[in-house]
Amino acid sequence: MPSPDRPDRPTAPPASDAAVRYRARHRTRYDYGEDVPVSHHLVHLATRSHPRQRCRRSLLTVSPAPAVRWDFKDYFGNPVSYVAVQEPHGWLDVASDLEIEVRPPPFAATETPPWNELRPLARALAGADEATAIGQFVFDSALVKTTLDLADYAKPSFPADRPIGEALIDLNRRINKDFAFDPTATTVSTPLAEVLAKRRGVCQDFAHLFIGCLRALGLPGRYVSGYLRTLPPPGRPRLVGADVSHAWVSAWCGGNRWLDLCPTNGRLVDADFITIAWGRDFDDVSPVRGVIFGGSHQKLLVEVDVEVITP
Repeated sequence: MPSPDRPDRPTAPPASDAAVRYRARHRTRYDYGEDVPVSHHLVHLATRSHPRQRCRRSLLTVSPAPAVRWDFKDYFGNPVSYVAVQEPHGWLDVASDLEIEVRPPPFAATETPPWNELRPLARALAGADEATAIGQFVFDSALVKTTLDLADYAKPSFPADRPIGEALIDLNRRINKDFAFDPTATTVSTPLAEVLAKRRGVCQDFAHLFIGCLRALGLPGRYVSGYLRTLPPPGRPRLVGADVSHAWVSAWCGGNRWLDLCPTNGRLVDADFITIAWGRDFDDVSPVRGVIFGGSHQKLLVEVDVEVITP
């Protein structure tokens, strides 16, 4: 069953240099149309901690109450929950309530080594202990297949000896300029070749495109899912539950440094972005996915709310 959350938020407020504390609530409800005897689900809704982010509180509620629940970390280190409802039920409600503190990036994007010096290092790490952190993100994945067209699109941003941070910022700017945000243009399964040809899509597509460009050049790129702090239009009240999931890219800059970029908005990721999970592509970090037996006309409701907690 595909995830209900297409990351489709094209706007964001100005970046902040200070740490920000958030409360994020995410609710997904399925109405199956008739009772199903059993359902199994994997849930990526608990935020992960990393050097710029600390999770202060995480609560996941599933209704009807599952007969089986197992909380663990997946292959990529993301917190994930497996739940199984083993009695007849006509609906499923999955809700997360998080409190997170996020800080801006710790290093300047321009203070990075040349991209062509990193490429052989990334390939070498594919067979070392660092593989799960770096090397594996060089290779094709289920939703990101590299092509010569992707390499050709990326090359103008990557002249020889250019610092990788500068190259990444330039590619981020070009994708933002060249591609139109259009939630009707693609689906979860739209191939990258079609996105590249149409020059339209949503942030999931733009993240996959960016990652495909990196991997086509032999550079690691990982897919990041999460939330983006948003502001209402001037003079309009903030609507509770009107936010959505978002997606962006994390690119390796040598050592333990990763630079996150948002091609949807043409900006560097900062304290306005909340990380939930990362993997090779969307298929690794779908917020809610699973299998049901039975059901008829399924209906879906998704509500996301991200608010700043005032000190």
